[in-house]
Amino acid sequence: MHIKKNDMVKVIAGREKGKTGKVLKVISEKNRVVIEKTNLIKKHQRPDAKGKGGIVEKEAPLHVSNVMLICNKCNGGVRIGYKVLEDGKKVRICTKCQELLDE
Repeated sequence: MHIKKNDMVKVIAGREKGKTGKVLKVISEKNRVVIEKTNLIKKHQRPDAKGKGGIVEKEAPLHVSNVMLICNKCNGGVRIGYKVLEDGKKVRICTKCQELLDE
């Protein structure tokens, strides 16, 4: 999966097109990501021991093909490539500016 937790991404398709946000959760089995304050749904929550019920807004997952990673140097959505460093570590790079995306 080319998207990881805490990455800044931009939604490129669907109802939320154009919005940006941080990835909260990656569901690799279903190729989906949860982005903060994006793709909000209303869930009718039943009261339980933890708290009271009501209508709760929460983020729903989006398919990973509908999001694009944001490069800090390019300030926009970019495709990513991979590069193996001298120490054998595989890192993600921006294909536009060749900037390292992994710290």
